[in-house]
Amino acid sequence: MQQREEKQLEAAVESLISRVADVKKALHSFIHTLENEYERLTWPSVLDNFALLSSQLNTINKLLKNEKTPSFRNQVIIPLLLSPDRDEDLVKLTEQRVPVFSHEIVPDYLRTKPDPEVEEQEKQLSVEAARIGPEVAQKQIQTLNKLCSNLLEKLNNPRDDRDSESAAIRQSKPSFNPADTNALVGAVAFGKGLSKCRPPGPVAPGHPGQGPMMSGGPTLQQVTIGGGSGQQAGMGGPVAPQQQGQPGKIPSSIKTNIKSASGSMHPYNR
Repeated sequence: MQQREEKQLEAAVESLISRVADVKKALHSFIHTLENEYERLTWPSVLDNFALLSSQLNTINKLLKNEKTPSFRNQVIIPLLLSPDRDEDLVKLTEQRVPVFSHEIVPDYLRTKPDPEVEEQEKQLSVEAARIGPEVAQKQIQTLNKLCSNLLEKLNNPRDDRDSESAAIRQSKPSFNPADTNALVGAVAFGKGLSKCRPPGPVAPGHPGQGPMMSGGPTLQQVTIGGGSGQQAGMGGPVAPQQQGQPGKIPSSIKTNIKSASGSMHPYNR
């Protein structure tokens, strides 16, 4: 009886190793395709690879759940020899992943429970789940199921339907105001709606008769002197218009009046 169980266990282990090797081979092939042939890779081929891996994992699950397969939970693995030296047979068996079988790596490779940190997180989640009442939990479950159903409906809908829906949304909700666009184009192209007043500040160079004559010095303004002999305009009077084509030139009448006024102000003529 014991020999029969041992033979069944060996056969189950060999079958399991063979199935795992098939999964490993499929993974290596898929990873190689992703890294080296990604330019020619298409989405249907990616789905085929995922389907292949899924079917192989389902086969392993069926093998483990088979009645003829002995329960691996009842089997105990005990390390008989621990050594810090390199073991070439172990390296070959594990494809150079485990070079030594020492006290440092045995707790990780032969662990039958999660890490203490993971166990602590699971306990916290269990405590939080116990605090939620049945009604609140049922509402959360219904909300999650509703979200999943909506997501599945969107994924199952054809792409044309999604494009038509997005186009309808764009048409119903414009992202700009035509009136503002037309006003902006008219202002930039034709100056429509812009104010005609000159902004305060220094005048741009190139305009004769305006602006300071010298930087930092006094300014010379044209004044209008009346035709009478005893009348003289102040420096703050209105600026006389300039003659066309002669920028900055003082008319002859103004020159005569200026000379007569300057002569009367001479100290020898007082």
